[in-house]
Amino acid sequence: MIVGVPRESYPGERRVALVPSVIPALAKGGLEVIVEANAGMEAGYPDATYTAKGAKIIPDRAEVFRTADIIAQVLCYGSNDKTGDADLPLLHKDQVLLGFLRPLGGVNTIQQIAQRNVTAFSVELMPRTTRAQSMDVLSSMATICGYKAILIAADTLPRIFPMLTTAAGTITPARVFVIGAGVAGLQAVATARRLGAVASAYDMRPAAKEQVQSLGGRFVELPIEAKDAEDARGYARAQGEEFYRRQRELLGKVVAESDVVITAAVVPGTKSPLLVTADMVQGMSPGSVIVDLASERGGNCELTQPGEKIVTRGVTIIGWYNLASTVPYHASQMYARNISAFLLHIVKDGKLRLDVADEIIKDTLLTTGGEIVNSRLREFYKLPPLVTASQEKK
Repeated sequence: MIVGVPRESYPGERRVALVPSVIPALAKGGLEVIVEANAGMEAGYPDATYTAKGAKIIPDRAEVFRTADIIAQVLCYGSNDKTGDADLPLLHKDQVLLGFLRPLGGVNTIQQIAQRNVTAFSVELMPRTTRAQSMDVLSSMATICGYKAILIAADTLPRIFPMLTTAAGTITPARVFVIGAGVAGLQAVATARRLGAVASAYDMRPAAKEQVQSLGGRFVELPIEAKDAEDARGYARAQGEEFYRRQRELLGKVVAESDVVITAAVVPGTKSPLLVTADMVQGMSPGSVIVDLASERGGNCELTQPGEKIVTRGVTIIGWYNLASTVPYHASQMYARNISAFLLHIVKDGKLRLDVADEIIKDTLLTTGGEIVNSRLREFYKLPPLVTASQEKK
């Protein structure tokens, strides 16, 4: 089977779906790789590095789509709401599409992909299990985002992070507070600590306490308890407004005492919970910084402007998203390792394996045979149950 890697077309996207180092392993698994010319250039992978590893460079994008049995992208049509629609007519029957598809962002794009008779896999829906760990793209990209959020904050904050003893006296360390201790939040804690800041974090999931403390951070405990804080996939569950109101009241003092606040609380398929109000921002010292990693879904901070950097009452609020793309070399390397592991899982003996008894395949498979077949999506969008072949015979 042939895997095609088109150049990413989303404005500012610098990652590439596969890097040269994974091509030999794919070749051993019976997969040939073709790459659109200059697809890896912005990530630091020139065409020559692909050909040296056995890939074939194709100058024409349409030819990549026409030739490939599998299209591997970072931002597929669905997650690419700027230029992705140009790729839709290039997809053909029985082709496999693999990458970020933002399946919970709107049903129309997924239906359009299904209508092309494409077999689409969404990496966002990868189960968080031991078997799927090597394919967990979300965790890989969240690690990059948490790291970069701290660097952005450190560059913006008008003070240094570490404590220093100098001829001019002792400089106290910056105080960093992370709200949401998932993968991105924990990486933010770790990076802040490495830079010398005093780091603390809060998460409504009790299991996060030990993880934060293992990184040298202080876990902020609040006298409120979330109901069913975590779903079976390891993600936070949405809570009622009363819980979030009480949470905001208790977090206000910690936010006011912080020089940097990183918000990273995301609930899949819903708007980001409001955790930092305008009043809380007003209570922060001038020069303080908020980096809102949940900005793409509305943001955890009331004043966040998605995609923008603003200053209000002396506090800088950064709502940039797609931070992983700002570190394209290693983000692409991590993404490619996850994607190649997944490709070798779903392709056996040169054939696509659609074993829905396999949790990894069942959870990530969105469309096949002209239908949206993912049970989670059908429930989320309130689509009628699929009619099976045995039901049709009856």
